Amino acid sequence: MLLACINLTSCNSQNTKKETETLSDDFDKSMPFYYKMPKNLSATDTSPAFKEKGKKILLTGTVYQIDGKTPASNVILYYYQTNTKGIYATKESEERNMPKNKLGHTHGYIRGWLKTDEQGNYSIYTIQPETYPSRDQPAHVHITVKEKNMNEPYYIDDFVFDNDRLLTTQWRKSMENRGGSGVIRFVQKDSLWVGERNIYLGLNIPDYPLKKTNQKSSGKNIGEDIISFTPFHAYGPDKGTKTCPICKYGWYHGILYFVGNNPNWNEIKDWLTFLETESQKREEYLKVYFVYGNENNYNKNNRIRELEKIGTELDLKKVALTFVPSFMDKTSEVHLNKIDPNVDNTFFIYKRSNIIDKYVDLRPNQENFERFSEILDKSANEYFKLSKGRNE
Repeated sequence: MLLACINLTSCNSQNTKKETETLSDDFDKSMPFYYKMPKNLSATDTSPAFKEKGKKILLTGTVYQIDGKTPASNVILYYYQTNTKGIYATKESEERNMPKNKLGHTHGYIRGWLKTDEQGNYSIYTIQPETYPSRDQPAHVHITVKEKNMNEPYYIDDFVFDNDRLLTTQWRKSMENRGGSGVIRFVQKDSLWVGERNIYLGLNIPDYPLKKTNQKSSGKNIGEDIISFTPFHAYGPDKGTKTCPICKYGWYHGILYFVGNNPNWNEIKDWLTFLETESQKREEYLKVYFVYGNENNYNKNNRIRELEKIGTELDLKKVALTFVPSFMDKTSEVHLNKIDPNVDNTFFIYKRSNIIDKYVDLRPNQENFERFSEILDKSANEYFKLSKGRNE
């Protein structure tokens, strides 16, 4: 296969049932994507496996342009997955069935297509797949994207599941984040487990035609997961410890406020005052961390005293003041988040460990304060609308 997104060599079906139809080996590179694709597609699809035994799941979200903010309509998504035995099973009675080729490779019958609506939304009702019998990688759902102005589809990171024991830290660090993070964190709504994933067209796709931008770059992108790191806490609830903000509190909303080699303390105090107010208002639904990474004249004890003084002066109760020796520091692993130490600031707004918005060199003024509040309000409303049950 020429297209990596549909690499049949890794997706062997172990179903021994004799097939009356066999595909040839000389597939066109887009053939599995288009094979039996209906002419009319909607933003919602139900896989043939949804009526079978298994954990019923809904994979849903919004497809955005690469700016992370503009919804993308009329984008075709193709998915395929294993059954509850970890096999790409074939079933002649199913309309979507894809028989094996001469080498025994197939996408099986648990497959389907969607086309995003005007708001970029999509929804897939299916069952949670099982990992391959070899147990050499986490369970997953393959996903491929076809944009209306591009000739060929391209693969993005598989849907994988946060509670999968095979989804190790090492595996997470090796993920490409094509189209954003594919890690699904379920919430239960009645008998259905709902996993939200927003998809970002072109993100981390090699040779993707990008529009030029004058914006400064710092940090991982909208749609990617924040990599866990362990700053030292100088002031706040975890004072005196090295605690990971994402591990400690990563489910609801969080804000990471990074400042590196160019601190403007008047602006920092304005931001911290605003963020403290937001934290108190939202209580357990928002946690804010200030992460200081000035590498110039670094001294741990001096850094602690410096941040303690700020926390006491502003009477902070909720916001945690933390620091690392530099944003290139490998001991804390903060370097994995790719923060530029020479910009004035970098903000990550995240939900369930996934970056939902990001800003660089943002000034502390009323317009930006309102922008933050609106983002948090909108995302919180979406969360509570999506689920009122328990988390997994």
